[in-house]
Amino acid sequence: MQTSFHWKDMDKAARGASVAMGNFDGLHLGHQSVIDLARGYGAPLGIITFEPHPREYFAPDAPPFRLMNREARAHRLEKFGVAQLYELPFDAELAAMTPEQFVQEVLAEGLGVVHVAVGGDFRFGKGRAAGSAELIELCRARGIEVTIAPLLHHAGVEISSTAIRNALAEGRPQDAKAMLGHLHRIEGEVIHGQKQGRVLGFPTANMAVDGLHLPKLGVYAVKCDVLSGPHEGSYLGAANLGISPMFEGRKPSLETYLFDFEGDIYGTHISVALVEFLRPELKLSNLDALIDQMQVDCTRAREILTGVDYA
Repeated sequence: MQTSFHWKDMDKAARGASVAMGNFDGLHLGHQSVIDLARGYGAPLGIITFEPHPREYFAPDAPPFRLMNREARAHRLEKFGVAQLYELPFDAELAAMTPEQFVQEVLAEGLGVVHVAVGGDFRFGKGRAAGSAELIELCRARGIEVTIAPLLHHAGVEISSTAIRNALAEGRPQDAKAMLGHLHRIEGEVIHGQKQGRVLGFPTANMAVDGLHLPKLGVYAVKCDVLSGPHEGSYLGAANLGISPMFEGRKPSLETYLFDFEGDIYGTHISVALVEFLRPELKLSNLDALIDQMQVDCTRAREILTGVDYA
């Protein structure tokens, strides 16, 4: 997959795609339906998305809301067979564009797209002035075809990033999976922590979760994919998402204990899929009680993970 970061001075080989356009936070089933509509048209499959997310640009001090960072999104898009990813900079220039300017300067002149697919709730242009009807009119006047994907529902609820955030915040990763079409994952580099887990006999792979919407804090049964390095592969485990209240002064992180694993994965990138919520974080009476609880957690996680669909 080739990634481009601006619509200006575009490499000729990167132009002419049939694109799905949106923020694609979470890449849920609704997003996937938009991507499916962009396939074909005698052109490579492309994605137009924006960095930072427009919501981050307009409200930089708001609480984190993103379901996935750009790395996780790119990995998932590769699995969908995307040939060209356009991560356009959402800055003052792009935010000020009228709908006409966006279609002319970005889609037609910059990227040279042949077809655009968007969701039924897509808005664009300064002040979110235009929707799908305007997109169809402006694009077709420039020889660009447009397809609109209908909104999807699950269990009577519209599939959306907001609905998925709610499910995760309530500790319901399987409900989130039903809307995502895949397990919710947190991806990033394994960093050095305080190594308390190693002292307790449960060495963990630690990851920062800055900038992400946090699922319910607590312990999860997980599947972990090591994406780089000599230990590349898939492993099962248990992970603590939170502040580890037995230890003072810690900010939220994800600490994953891999079952039956030995090796150094510091500096590698991993993808941790939340399979099932086991329990909230606890502040126990002493470290021996914590070790006993961790053993219980791991036993239960192994039971849950037996025969689970890890997609």
